[in-house]
Amino acid sequence: MVALLYLRLKEGRHSGADMKKVAILVASSGSNVELAKEFEQRLMTAGVNSQVLLLDELNLPMYTTATDKSNPQMPMFVEAAHQVESATGLIVCAPEYNGSMPPVLTNFIAWLSTRSDNFRQHFNGKPVALASHSGGGGHNLMTSMRIQFAHLGANVLGRVAIVNSKKPINHATIDALVQGVIQ
Repeated sequence: MVALLYLRLKEGRHSGADMKKVAILVASSGSNVELAKEFEQRLMTAGVNSQVLLLDELNLPMYTTATDKSNPQMPMFVEAAHQVESATGLIVCAPEYNGSMPPVLTNFIAWLSTRSDNFRQHFNGKPVALASHSGGGGHNLMTSMRIQFAHLGANVLGRVAIVNSKKPINHATIDALVQGVIQ
């Protein structure tokens, strides 16, 4: 599966400097992957290059200063970090964990912040769309992600996509978020 992710990341590269590229960060498996695929399909229809980054499959160790020193080379992380840095916009699909962000997402951001001379270049000024397929309401997650990504310098879109067992995907919302990220 990791090899498939690597190939998918490599296929997502284009050489045009002005080409829109959207990185879709998926902070779980299952339903949020399906939500990410919906975004990916809409981006493809709009003629926009995208990469789905399955954060679970990066298998990053939990960030601590000790693990930072003991993991000098992490090729899959380096490639994922490059995809985020080179993206012109981001879409984040994550479930709500205990009223906040899932650990895999905060861990990925922690690794980004320590493995770059200027980690804000991954987020600064970029439009970010927030989405969730979660067992709960997802509203606390949206607040947590909005605070985190705004702190990192991103331009977080006002509209969000929340999907759960009682609230199916709203295609108009998906389309609006795609347009917000690519404009």
